[in-house]
Amino acid sequence: MATAAALHILVKTEKEALDLLDQLKQGKKFETLAKRHSICPSGKRGGDLGEFHRGDMVKAFDDVVFKRPLLKVHGPVKTRFGYHLIKTLYRT
Repeated sequence: MATAAALHILVKTEKEALDLLDQLKQGKKFETLAKRHSICPSGKRGGDLGEFHRGDMVKAFDDVVFKRPLLKVHGPVKTRFGYHLIKTLYRT
């Protein structure tokens, strides 16, 4: 079964996600912004979700992690939890 590891930042609004995306483009560190802004418990770990299997996450999130280019920030991706910025570290 396919596995992956990813970082993400979860916020309540698309505007917040877009603001954070701008900060990332200006060179801010993903992990720092995740610790400061993410409403997911993984924020304390710099957004690190660890390793997970295809199907463990909601479909919109899974599609980004397993289909989009590695080590690039994708988003905002809307799910029932809010808006995500997602950076896939690796996948098998």
